Amino acid sequence: MRRNGLTTARTDDPSDRCNTDSTPVESHVIPHPDRFILKWTPRAAARQTWDTPARKGPMPPRVNPTVRQRRIGSELRKMREAAGLSTSALSKALGIDRTQVSQIEAAKVGVSPERLRSFAAACKCMNEPLIDALEAIVLDRSRGWWEEYRGTIPDAFLEIAELEKSARSLMLWVVTHMPGPCQTINYASSVFGRLVPPLPRHELEARTTFRMQRKADLRRAQKPITYFIYESVLWTRFGGTPILREQLASLIEDSEQSWVTVRVVPFDIDTFPGAVENLTYAFGAVPELDTVEVESSRGALHLDAASELSSYRSIFERTESAALSEDESRNLIRRIALNL
Repeated sequence: MRRNGLTTARTDDPSDRCNTDSTPVESHVIPHPDRFILKWTPRAAARQTWDTPARKGPMPPRVNPTVRQRRIGSELRKMREAAGLSTSALSKALGIDRTQVSQIEAAKVGVSPERLRSFAAACKCMNEPLIDALEAIVLDRSRGWWEEYRGTIPDAFLEIAELEKSARSLMLWVVTHMPGPCQTINYASSVFGRLVPPLPRHELEARTTFRMQRKADLRRAQKPITYFIYESVLWTRFGGTPILREQLASLIEDSEQSWVTVRVVPFDIDTFPGAVENLTYAFGAVPELDTVEVESSRGALHLDAASELSSYRSIFERTESAALSEDESRNLIRRIALNL
């Protein structure tokens, strides 16, 4: 398996768990699929301020660490455990309080590049590519576009966008609905329109707008992305037949982009590839920073243990072996669209 995908070039949104009946819900469908003009805009009060003056003294513990911040803490914890050091032993080596080590690993407080390297040195970590990649994350103070939505939609949505932004390339396996990054606006609105309990109109619009921004961000970046789609997804009429037909046409168009690969896993396979949940495999700057997002009924899970990454790479390898080729997949999508 190559690092930038399988033979070519984060579960999608956790709120997509809904029924799949085909009854149209026209009141929830937003028109103009090619130009998403919605009334909802991010609220100024929900925005996080990033350019506030520097505080004097220690910073208070973070309340909601970001995906990248949590990953730094997780990797530092792995370094300590690999070295066989207790938090007490490491704190003595670093000359800091034991609780500070725990807070760093829990991403409650940040680390400077100097502290990061002293942490790695104390743990005798010689993996320079990993240390350099972690330092790059520490130094990246850019504000993600998704911060405009903080406090308006669930944080899990923001984490998906952050995971996609930080990945070098992506692989998705979906069994319930079209992958979020290639959904049309009408299809996305129909998916959100079937949540139980129903979303208020303003929240439905906010989530739909957010999804369209995710899609636009990936298109601008032309990030290599591979979709493995179970055939049942191509037949499920979210919003009705016209919306599904429009979605299939859009999927074919996406599949013709040089940075997008669409592979369909057909009904007539000998055995299911392995995963019954929607999966996202995000390739990091180095293999140690790969991440798997698994959709579950309790929300999205982010996994990064070496054994977990290995297991899910195997699942994607089996999925690839069961999938149709790109041309065969496009032909199947066209046939389904004609038979709707």
